[in-house]
Amino acid sequence: MASPSDPNTSNSFPQNLFQENCWPEELREAIIISSLPREEGWISPHIYNYKGFWLAPHHLLGVLRSHQHFQAQNSDVIICTPPKCGTTWLKALIFALITRKQFPVSQLETHPLLTTNPQDLIPNLEFCYAREENSPPDFPTVNNNGVMVRIISRHLPLELLPKSVGESKCKLIYLCRDQKDTVVSFWHFTNKLRGEIGGMGEIPFPEAFDKYCRGESLYGPFWDHMLGYWKESLENPRKVLFLKYEEIKEEPDVQLRRMAAFLNCPFSEEEEECGVVGGILRLCSFESLRNMEINKTGKDLTFGHSNHVYFRKGKVGDWRNHLTDEMATKLDQIIVEEKFKGTGLKF
Repeated sequence: MASPSDPNTSNSFPQNLFQENCWPEELREAIIISSLPREEGWISPHIYNYKGFWLAPHHLLGVLRSHQHFQAQNSDVIICTPPKCGTTWLKALIFALITRKQFPVSQLETHPLLTTNPQDLIPNLEFCYAREENSPPDFPTVNNNGVMVRIISRHLPLELLPKSVGESKCKLIYLCRDQKDTVVSFWHFTNKLRGEIGGMGEIPFPEAFDKYCRGESLYGPFWDHMLGYWKESLENPRKVLFLKYEEIKEEPDVQLRRMAAFLNCPFSEEEEECGVVGGILRLCSFESLRNMEINKTGKDLTFGHSNHVYFRKGKVGDWRNHLTDEMATKLDQIIVEEKFKGTGLKF
C-alpha cells in the first residue's frame, strides 16, 4: 500500500474519483448516494449535498472514513479553512511557528519550507482518508515546546468534523476571507485544476459566481461554513481561534503572536529581541513562498497538479477586477443583510 505522500500514485487518485462508475464500493454502501441532492460539479462531474454541505465524491469518501477511523488527540492542531481563503499561507505560518526551535528561521538553508510545499507539510485529513483503502493514514508529528503534536488541515465545516474532535482538547484554527475575493480566487483555482487534472475547459465566471451565491460550491454554503466556526469561537475561545485573511495581511505580527499564544507557544523576550517574529513572516510571505523552487516547479503529492496553482496574487480587493457592481452588491447583501445579520461577524 502506497503512503499518502507517494508521488507514484498521486495522479490515479483524483482521476478515478472523477469517474462516478469508479467509486469505491464502500462509498456506495455507506449511503445511498443516488438519493442525495446533486448539482454539476466544479471539477468532478457532480457535487452532492451531504448533511447540508456540498461535497465532491472524494471529499465525501474522506468524510465517511474519517468519521469511522480518525481519533483526535488532545495535542492536535487542526487548521480549518474554506477553500481559497489563504490555506497555504496559514499552513506555512503555523508550521514555521510551531517548529521554530527545531527549524530556526536563522538557518533557512535547512528549513523544510524550502523543499516541501506547505500543503504537503500539513496534510489534509479528508484527502488522506479518501486515499487510504486499508488503514488510517499516519500523520506526522512535530515538537511544540516538548509536546509532540500533529498538525492537520481540513476544509470541512464544523458540523462534519469527526466526533472525537469535539470531545478532545485539540486546537482549531479557522481562517476565512472576504467572499468577493474568495469567489474570484476559487474560480481561478478551479479552472487551473480543471485543465491540469480533468482536461476540461473553463467555467465562465458569471456561471461560477451564481453557483457560489446559491451555496453550491465545494464545502458550501460558505455562510454556514463560516458561521459554524464563528459561533464556536465565541462559545469556546480556548478551542477555536477565528482569523480573517485581511487582518493577517494588515497586522501580520499581531496575528502571528495571537496564534502563538493560542497554541501555548508564545514568543519569548529573547525571540522578540532576535527578530524571530519578523523572520517567520519573511519566510512565509506570499512572495517568498511563491518564488521557492518547490512551489514554482514542484508537484502536489496528493493530486499531482503543479504547486504553482496555489499562488496567484494573494491581494486584498482583487475582486474589483472581476465583479461588476451588481455582483458585488449581491454578495454583500447575502453576507450583511441575510446570513450574518445579528451574528457579530463582519468583513
